[in-house]
Amino acid sequence: MTTGPGVDLERLVATNASAAFNRLAGFEVVSAGTGTVELRMPWRDDLTQYAGHLHAGMIAALLDTACGFAAASIAGSVTASHFSMNCLKPALGRCFIAKGTTLRAGRRQVFARAELFAENEQGETSLVATGETVLVPLAG
Repeated sequence: MTTGPGVDLERLVATNASAAFNRLAGFEVVSAGTGTVELRMPWRDDLTQYAGHLHAGMIAALLDTACGFAAASIAGSVTASHFSMNCLKPALGRCFIAKGTTLRAGRRQVFARAELFAENEQGETSLVATGETVLVPLAG
């Protein structure tokens, strides 16, 4: 549980469940701490692009959500003002794990970074993408 304005694991799970897009995509909040979060999403054929890899839009959504939830664990409600990502290799696996970390939390901006890993059938993970988000804390 966090102190101050930050959001705890229970509230992040509820926030995730309240977001229609996150439910549609199958995002699950696995863990959260002060400034960190881990999300999981199972492989789905209907979320791929023309070559059969996870669509870049889904990669971006996982990374941005991990950044936002990591920031929220410190700053409370936030919204993104800037997002960027780097796809390192094709995203293929039985599931995807996004790990978000808050880099710096100020009064006006919060900087967060996330890494997306693909997990294969043997449970081995490989880094497939990274992302960074600048977020703005929302009042009350």
